[in-house]
Amino acid sequence: MEWRDEGIILATRKHGETSAILEVMTRSRGRHLGLVRGGLSRRMRPFLQPGNKVDLLWRARLDEHLGSFQVEPLEQNAARLFDSAVSVYGLQVLAAHLRLLPERDPHIRLYETLGIIIAHLDDADVVGALLARFEVAVLDELGFGLDLTRCGATGSSDDLIYVSPKTGRAISGEAGSAWADRLFGLPPFLRVGSALGGDAAAIHDAFRLTGHFLARHVYEPRGIEAPEARASFLAALTKALNRPVSKEHTSV
Repeated sequence: MEWRDEGIILATRKHGETSAILEVMTRSRGRHLGLVRGGLSRRMRPFLQPGNKVDLLWRARLDEHLGSFQVEPLEQNAARLFDSAVSVYGLQVLAAHLRLLPERDPHIRLYETLGIIIAHLDDADVVGALLARFEVAVLDELGFGLDLTRCGATGSSDDLIYVSPKTGRAISGEAGSAWADRLFGLPPFLRVGSALGGDAAAIHDAFRLTGHFLARHVYEPRGIEAPEARASFLAALTKALNRPVSKEHTSV
């Protein structure tokens, strides 16, 4: 058995003295593991890092076996990302969310989104919105999608500023005004077609919303906790967003 695909590395762990087990998100075969012989060598170690995009040739005697990878680098992103706490924690959150999905199940939309996020992981102005959208997409892929396109009470697509914690449906300002303290805020960037970006408060609103539904539908039923990296990512991102911007002195 063999196949070739491209993938993004999620994690690498040591196997024996010289080899590594690589965990990748592939374009057409989902999250997949494989053995890389010599993966701990000085030559291979730099491109077997999380965030890097690689070309993969997988071989095994039977489809259900772990199998082995032959790996060639396509995009080396790790060196750029490892200098930023936001990027490092963001990568860990992305990997943790992808592990919620069954291994070897294809999720092409998530793969494409993963690539977009990695390209912007070191951009604090947009990465929070991108990762929150990724969490919405993961919920959808798991069968617990949120309906953020129309008001759950009126059917209108206008003035959607809340989300019901019970139904996961958007609620308009008029319909939800009497229960505003019981509803989640809906940051504009979570709506389809909306522009990215938002301040720290909007980012926290988005992650509070997605975290509620991840806990209800995924973490609690499986008896697991939210990844610790998620809180660390939010803390690092908040710090980055609130960092003063230095101004160059100009002569008058």
